[in-house]
Amino acid sequence: MAGGQKAKGKMEEATGKTKEAVGRTVGNERMMAEGQAKKSKGAARQAKEKTKDVFKH
Repeated sequence: MAGGQKAKGKMEEATGKTKEAVGRTVGNERMMAEGQAKKSKGAARQAKEKTKDVFKH
């Protein structure tokens, strides 16, 4: 299951980066902020899963 959560985190992070870039391109600050939030959420999910892996071994 951890692999699925890591993948979900990477997908959230990638989606967030894309949304942030589009928001910046079109000048939409709300979209930029939403992208940054999603990117941070994905990074946090990945960090949590990496921490779990460390304690498993």
